[in-house]
Amino acid sequence: MAKNETLGEVMRRQGISRRGFLKFCTATASMMAMPPGMVPAIAAALEKARRPSVIWLSFQECTGCTESLTRSHSPTVENLIFNAISLDYHHTLQAASGTAAEEAREHAMKENDGKYLLVVDGSIPTRDGGVYSTIAGMTNLQILEETAKGAAAIIAVGTCAAFGGIPKAKPNPTGAVAVSDIITDKPIINVSGCPPIPTVITGVLANFLTFGTIPDLDKYGRPLAFFGDTIHDRCYRRRFYDQGLFAETFDDEGARKGWCLYKLGCKGPTTYNACATTKWNQGTSFPIQSGHGCFGCSEPDFWDAGGFYKPLPAATIDVGGAAGVAIAAGAAAGAAFGLYERNRRKKAQSSHEPLTVDDLD
Repeated sequence: MAKNETLGEVMRRQGISRRGFLKFCTATASMMAMPPGMVPAIAAALEKARRPSVIWLSFQECTGCTESLTRSHSPTVENLIFNAISLDYHHTLQAASGTAAEEAREHAMKENDGKYLLVVDGSIPTRDGGVYSTIAGMTNLQILEETAKGAAAIIAVGTCAAFGGIPKAKPNPTGAVAVSDIITDKPIINVSGCPPIPTVITGVLANFLTFGTIPDLDKYGRPLAFFGDTIHDRCYRRRFYDQGLFAETFDDEGARKGWCLYKLGCKGPTTYNACATTKWNQGTSFPIQSGHGCFGCSEPDFWDAGGFYKPLPAATIDVGGAAGVAIAAGAAAGAAFGLYERNRRKKAQSSHEPLTVDDLD
């Protein structure tokens, strides 16, 4: 496949219909939270876009980010994206190994200087010169600095690359840091999550292909299209939170009825991600829907932020005060509701009225 082919030429050669292409453009607009009127503009831009070179570096990581990407539940989007880019180096997915693999990276850097897209997953160890993770005799730190020089932009995939992640958790024995702690002269897009949502990764790539620029970012360098709202904002259990209905344990009546998991340590109110809308496993579910609270894995220092199963104190929530007020209001509503229920049961018992199922704990 020639690198100077446009996406339109690639599509026609592969027999992709115009209708199928427009469906892809519609999905891309939806993923990037763009209005339907942008679909023609996206189609026109993508049809003329040429395949950029992509170099993917994996450092201190568990390969979960790559596993997530290869299990994207939007195969049409994923396949078209990866047919439209030239993935020139990825030591987990590439067939080459040893010297041939490193020569591929060096060749891609030389041939596409200033134009290639660098994708990084995993944190970078810096203690003792970075000796705790090496590839082909070079430390991760050396490889990152060398490869970043000629990159047009960098995508830090996963919380480890974006914020340091689990390797950075106390006591951080390897001196793990994020990509942005080392590279400060290049545009960096942080796609956090442990692992990140696959369609968020492909959505960022689609944005770069479409416009040749990075999308609007939040204060942590994450694309606002996917990280603009908290999981709590979009959670289907939010209505129970607003009513003050909380599960107290993972197997009580509230848990069985799908009540809010805030009291069980859910970090949804302070976690920004698209889990509640995009979901996982072919759009089937996400952790809260499966009955477990959010761990907040797309936020900085989530591993050290305080017990996974401890409720968030209202005072620790800092999103302009709104979430803190909501937490306090929800907790107060929950307390009031609990007092009401206890009084109702006592009244029923004292008046010898039969208890209903709703009166039972």
